[in-house]
Amino acid sequence: MKVEGYKCPNCSGAVKFDSSVQKMKCPYCDTEFETAVLEEYQKELEAIAQDDFGWDLKGGGEEWAGDDLDCLTTGSCPSCGAELYGNESTVAMVCPCCGNAQIIAKRLDGMLKPDFVIPFRQDKKAAAAALKNFCKGKPLLPKFFVEENNINCVQGIYAPYWLFDADAHGHIHYKATKVKKWADSRFHYVRTDHYSVVRDGNMGFEKIPVDASEKMDDAYMDAIEPFEYKTMENFHTSFLAGYAAEKYDVSADNSKGRAERRVKSTIEKEFAKSVTGYATVRAESTCVDVKKGKVSYALFPVWTLNTKYKEKNYQFMMNGQTGRLVGKLPVDKTKALGYSGLFTAAIGAALTLGAHLYSGLDALMILIAWVIAAAAGFSIVHYWKMKMNTARLKTLATEYMIPGSLSFKIKNDRFLFSKTTKTPRETAQTAGRVLQKTMSRR
Repeated sequence: MKVEGYKCPNCSGAVKFDSSVQKMKCPYCDTEFETAVLEEYQKELEAIAQDDFGWDLKGGGEEWAGDDLDCLTTGSCPSCGAELYGNESTVAMVCPCCGNAQIIAKRLDGMLKPDFVIPFRQDKKAAAAALKNFCKGKPLLPKFFVEENNINCVQGIYAPYWLFDADAHGHIHYKATKVKKWADSRFHYVRTDHYSVVRDGNMGFEKIPVDASEKMDDAYMDAIEPFEYKTMENFHTSFLAGYAAEKYDVSADNSKGRAERRVKSTIEKEFAKSVTGYATVRAESTCVDVKKGKVSYALFPVWTLNTKYKEKNYQFMMNGQTGRLVGKLPVDKTKALGYSGLFTAAIGAALTLGAHLYSGLDALMILIAWVIAAAAGFSIVHYWKMKMNTARLKTLATEYMIPGSLSFKIKNDRFLFSKTTKTPRETAQTAGRVLQKTMSRR
């Protein structure tokens, strides 16, 4: 039997057969393995492949034709270059990306017709009201922002999205441990059992959205999700009446990477939920395979709000279906510093009093109390700052999982080896006596 090439699951060294114990043994960390266990572990490693996402990119949208083409024009913003749809009566369009109203109209050509559209359910007044509500409860907001900011543009726009359907297969290999502790009259023992854990299964996703506009911020477009697909309609140009609609300028091929990352992250999260009963779990490798993934093209409703405060522009976006608004508010630095100092002082005083009651006027304890207070004070203010900016990129596609589609083909938990350490009880007792003496001196 050949043993060359087997790697130690503990330290990755080359494992050899030790005739004295009749087991496989690593000469670097002295870990012993049952031969059959190591062979199975090696097979699991060799079976791991690379990610393979297969998308049918030809299915997204169809060519414009007939009456739909006759009643549409398109325009390009001379300021930022954004491309918008308009109907035959449109004489001016406002750019949702920069607020420029001088759109140059031209005929539509060379672009795909959307497959689906979600109609607007929220109106212009709802968008303005959502911005006011968004500003409430923000202690770090400059005092005059709400009073002095000028909402110079509220624009309803149909934003372009690629929608990715996927029947995904995932294979994840984990390393996990279980820990047992005990003691006798002489030693404290810690035994760590190491396991190889494999999860292999399938999961379905439906219409994972990826915005297809280069000009519109991905973090904003992700943050206004999710959209409710129950009101989705087959596309018709009548839905565009009264609104602008941006043309896609990012292809489905260039958008698929974002969908793939969300699929993979979701599989990793959902599979990990099945790995339970361990002290530690670490994913060693993940492989995702998608065959015949489908792509479609859609327009989703978005309200864009552009405001100006102290000569600086701020943009907000609201989901035109659900009313979810996201954006970035300015932070008053003076307020931030003041609240940090206030919280630090209050927490520091409370901890100092507690330290005094426990150990007297010990300088080290008081210093530690104020370090903790400063960390807590600045952490609270940092959390407030994060609430001022709600535009976040999506890393998961949990909302687009097909219910009940998760199924496992393989759920294999295999014991690999054990490591036991022992510490003399005398060492622990001596450390306890030293600590006791130190405290009594104080």
